[in-house]
Amino acid sequence: MDHGLRPADPAVDPGPSRGSQMEEEEEEEGESWCTMSKKVKISVIVVLCALVLAAVALGVVFGVLKLHQTRQLKKWHGEGTTPHFHKKLLKRCYDYTQVLKPELRSAKDCQKIVEAFMDAVLSKDPCRSTEEDYEPLMKLTDQTVPCDKTLFWSGTGELVHQYIKSQPEMFTLENTLLGYMADGLKWCGDAGSSEMNYQSCPDWRKDCARTTMSIFWDTASKRHLWTCGNP
Repeated sequence: MDHGLRPADPAVDPGPSRGSQMEEEEEEEGESWCTMSKKVKISVIVVLCALVLAAVALGVVFGVLKLHQTRQLKKWHGEGTTPHFHKKLLKRCYDYTQVLKPELRSAKDCQKIVEAFMDAVLSKDPCRSTEEDYEPLMKLTDQTVPCDKTLFWSGTGELVHQYIKSQPEMFTLENTLLGYMADGLKWCGDAGSSEMNYQSCPDWRKDCARTTMSIFWDTASKRHLWTCGNP
């Protein structure tokens, strides 16, 4: 009988388990950190702190640039854009097409209309607006109106609207979708910004006679007169 030592049979001896290997690796990793010199540890911590500070610095820089951009909007002599301008346009559009004129409910897309309105103004000099800027908006808000019941006014708005209250069959530009949306609001953009200018807008007497708002109302009036009676 051979009582000598023989190599372990691989089929019988499975060797160390996977769990044991993982524990050994974790212990080695822990020991590697522990065995690092104090100088190396300090270097690692310094690098991590530097990365965190760099990220914070970038955030501050972007914030300052954004604030700087807002402050650099051109200053005019008139009031700035009406607060929540975009939301008010959208709400008025829905009110008009869903409640006042439900027959337009499926014919007008308020999201596209408001988007066209904003595109006509944003990133543009409010003293250099053109009728072409508002052309896409005019096409989206085309509306048939009877010519013999339309009142046009200039400087007599209060008197005209008081008259209309007693003559409900008559109406003005403000009674159309486009006029209803913009009535009483103020707006302008800025050539150097992709945002509306809520700080100030041009005054037609002190800054420029043809402001983005005056161009809008002139274009809307011409469009209103051109489409009256046309299906």
